[in-house]
Amino acid sequence: MTESMAFSGRVSRLADAMREFPPLLWSFLYFFFLLTGYYVLRPVRDAMGASADVEAVFPRGLIDWFTSKGVALGDFTLQVLFTGTFLCMVLLQPLYGALVSRFPRRVFLPGVYGVFIACLIGFYFAFERELPGRGALFFIWVAVFNLFAVTVFWSFMSDIYSDAQARRLYGYIAAGGTVGGFLGPIITRLLVNQIGLANLLLVSMVMLVGCIGCIVKLGYWARLREAERGLQSDEAMGGSILAGLRLVRDQPLLRAMALVMFFGIGVGTLLYNEQAAIAKIFYTDDAARTAYYANIDLAINLLTITVQLLLTRWLLTRYGVGPLLLIPAIAILIGFAALTASPLPLLVATVQVMTRAGEFSLAKPARETIYTRVDRETRYKAKAVIDTAIYRAADLTFAWVHKLFAMFGTSMVFGAGLLVAAGMTYSAWNLVREQAKLPADSR
Repeated sequence: MTESMAFSGRVSRLADAMREFPPLLWSFLYFFFLLTGYYVLRPVRDAMGASADVEAVFPRGLIDWFTSKGVALGDFTLQVLFTGTFLCMVLLQPLYGALVSRFPRRVFLPGVYGVFIACLIGFYFAFERELPGRGALFFIWVAVFNLFAVTVFWSFMSDIYSDAQARRLYGYIAAGGTVGGFLGPIITRLLVNQIGLANLLLVSMVMLVGCIGCIVKLGYWARLREAERGLQSDEAMGGSILAGLRLVRDQPLLRAMALVMFFGIGVGTLLYNEQAAIAKIFYTDDAARTAYYANIDLAINLLTITVQLLLTRWLLTRYGVGPLLLIPAIAILIGFAALTASPLPLLVATVQVMTRAGEFSLAKPARETIYTRVDRETRYKAKAVIDTAIYRAADLTFAWVHKLFAMFGTSMVFGAGLLVAAGMTYSAWNLVREQAKLPADSR
């Protein structure tokens, strides 16, 4: 009864905060629409990555080229997909930098989502007609969509909220995304066998249209906040298209942020590849694998929203970002130590849920709060480098690390993961020290 009353109290405080801060409702809805759309797509993407039907994933020409070299492409599905994703991220970074530098926010924000909507229409026809090679292109595109769409979202939030407001409200905003992350897999699980994979993409497209509506609504508060900072928000940002890379290279805070991202993605990738190996063995068709991944996502998002509503805001406002960065890192370190000693399938799933829930409910809001205290170029350019290029560089690196250590057995994989988790914990501690050097928000 007491826990139920505490939960009701948290929900009541969320409603009060929405009345006190009008943009909070639109921020909540924006992240809700975004992650609902993404989590409708994610199980479809994961099913493609774990598919045993190589021709559904890769173009016939690529399969023949690998065969001519004496290599079975199906044995390296995830490694090839992660390599392709990283290359796309590297190629897109200058394009994103040019977009941010040359166009005002009111143009480039809706433009990014408009491009994603157009891509979904194209993929609808590819899946409807079962075109060969659709799986690889879709897998890479969803990864690009997720990182760019989410990093743009949080950069926009940093334009709207001060540091003090972010500490109070980011847990609630993140909860909006988690509700979407909870609903998305339910939609996929319920509809995938009824309407097919292609029509699920149209559901996601509708959600992205909702995102554009929220961007338009939030524009007023972004302009108001930046007027307080003495900025002209309707003007293009200017600067070099590669400024983000230089900022990450030169600033200790951003280097620490990049290392936290690199090692954090490393532990996640090692777990993800083990999970994919299990799914490939036990689920032989796309629909069954899609439902399996949807169930995993449901468990993660249920735990995430519970933590967000009960703990995130309290920890941020009372203790700052330190506990939110260090608690997940230490929990992952303990989890990998347990997996190294006893790599049971159920324990793998448990650590997977714990890892991703800790990232979404604690570490992610903490990192995004730090960005409210830096300049606009750092928020949009350097942040994009860390959230996309560094992210996918880690994906690529640890996909091949997994392939190497998997030859020596599961325990070796998790032993390597333990070292990576230790690196993540040290990097999180270093980030806590570096962010403490930032000037306090003037509001």
